[in-house]
Formats: sequence, structure tokens, C-alpha cells
Amino acid sequence: MKIDFNADLGEGMDSDRELLQLISSANIACGFHAGDAETMLRTVRWALEFGVAIGAHPSFPDRENFGRTAMQLAPETVYVQTLYQIGALAAITNAQGGRLAHVKPHGMLYNQAAKDPALADAIARAVKDVDPTLYLVGLAGSELIRAGERYGLSTRQEVFADRGYQRDGMLVPRNQSGALIDSDEAALAQTLAMVLHGKVRSLDGSWIQVQADTVCLHGDGVHALSFARYLRDNFLQHNIKITAV
Repeated sequence: MKIDFNADLGEGMDSDRELLQLISSANIACGFHAGDAETMLRTVRWALEFGVAIGAHPSFPDRENFGRTAMQLAPETVYVQTLYQIGALAAITNAQGGRLAHVKPHGMLYNQAAKDPALADAIARAVKDVDPTLYLVGLAGSELIRAGERYGLSTRQEVFADRGYQRDGMLVPRNQSGALIDSDEAALAQTLAMVLHGKVRSLDGSWIQVQADTVCLHGDGVHALSFARYLRDNFLQHNIKITAV
């Protein structure tokens, strides 16, 4: 069995270089919620050094709240902002002799696009217009995945090791109890259930089906590096090969 292991990087944490030696795909912040041109360049160079797939991590324009503020923007605004961010990282990556592999929205843009077909459509259209060979990464079973499929994009359905799930398959909002899983053992058990069995237990105790193409580790977590090692070691113990698509 194979799984892609991704992390959100270029967001100001000191562990990015070490994390890049443990994961297979990097989602690099493009400046709207975190990061800047120099940070993107440094992170791209490290990703190329360690053979990690490079992806753009576009966001709402919200550096004040790390891209976690809900916004009601016109789809055309989201489309052009997404184009802008992907293009910036693609230019830096190409200049270093690499190639952009995927796009994964960040934070509230990601969560709203999981439910909002018009927002999801704007993002998928931007990805296709930049490069139709890019993978679009979105929450498993979400509107973003469906939008990518409508535009003929290859999609990668994402699951989360350290986030709680609701009965409808959406993530528990960060401002609610149960949004984050603090126990490494509980997070591992949830991850293995999703990867090996295609299911996850929601907060109300019901089991829901999920397709796990890629597992996300939040690179901005306090214990991100140690948790990444823990997950990686357990993947290998269960004969799960870590590799980008």
C-alpha cells in the first residue's frame, strides 16, 4: 500500500527543513496568509534537495488571522487571487529547475470550498488555467474534489491525522470542541483507519467512508516534527510506502 504524506510549509516555522526529510509532498504558502518570496525560494530549494513534490498553498488574503477568517468574495476574485498565488510559486519553482506538482488551498479558503460549489469552481478553474496537469488537493468527498473532476483535473482526496470529523465528512471547525486531536495515539489510530480501511469515526460516534489519497500533517503545530516521525515510523511498520503521486 502507498500513501502520500503532505505538510503545509513556508509558514514561518523553524522545522520546515527537517519535516521535508519525512514527507513526500509540500504545500508551500504563497504570501497571502504566510510566507514571502524569500521563504518560498528557500522552501522550494529544500524540497528539491530532498526530492519532495512541490505544491502551491493559496489562501484568502488574511495574514492577520493566518488565513482562518471566513470571507465572502466574488468567485472571480477568488479565481484571480488563486491564479496569482499559484503563478508566483510556479515561477520560483521553475527558476530552480523544478516543477509544480499540485495545488492545495489553505485554511478557510479550503474549508469554504469544501462546501461551496461556486468557490470550488473558481479554484479548480484557476488550477486548470495555470496548468491542467496539476493535481488539485481537497478534503475527501468535498465540493472541491467534484469541481476538479468537472474540469478534468487529477484530484487527490485528503484526510487529516489530527483533526476531528463531523458526520457529513467535514472537519470540525477549529472554534469547536473536538476540532483538534491532541493524543498521538488517537491521531495514529484515526489515520490508520482511514488509510487501511477507508473510514473515520465522527464526533457523534458514527463511522463514515473516506478515500485517503494523501494524509496531511499540520506543519505549524508545536509538535509537528516529532509527530511526523511518529506517523512515518508507523506507516513503515504497517508496510505503507510513503510516496507522492
